[in-house]
Amino acid sequence: MQLQSAPELPADDEVVPLSRAGRVSRLATTAVVLALLLAGTVWGTDHDFPFGPFKMYSTRADPNAPVVSTRVVGLTEAGEEVRLSGGEVGLRRAEFEGQLPRIKDDPELLGLLAESYADRHPDAPALMEVQVVQRRFELRDGTRTGAYADRVVVEYDVAGQP
Repeated sequence: MQLQSAPELPADDEVVPLSRAGRVSRLATTAVVLALLLAGTVWGTDHDFPFGPFKMYSTRADPNAPVVSTRVVGLTEAGEEVRLSGGEVGLRRAEFEGQLPRIKDDPELLGLLAESYADRHPDAPALMEVQVVQRRFELRDGTRTGAYADRVVVEYDVAGQP
């Protein structure tokens, strides 16, 4: 089998220059975008992204400051702890952490997680309470020291008494 080359097409020699209005509008748009980027870089927050810095990637954490890990747990009548994460209730950790201020204001929202868990695990023991727990891991020079402390941030009694 022999490959055939493409027929030679004549090159388009005519270049259409950009009009004065086209140049002005492109320069103005470029100036506005650059001004927004500069202002966002100097005064911006995560909420201004993409014109502000995304702090997670643009800053460095103190290597001696504790690291906080948030988790949601359900407690059974026997006192057993059940992790309510990801596949257990259909809510990813980042999504949950983004809603934490709302949950602090309205702890009854944790009842929805208990309901979701019960729907997904009908044979599992019933949850009596749902808690949001933050674990603070102590660091020294960026390495875990082994020390940690748990703090219950929000709790909800599934029976209806928050």
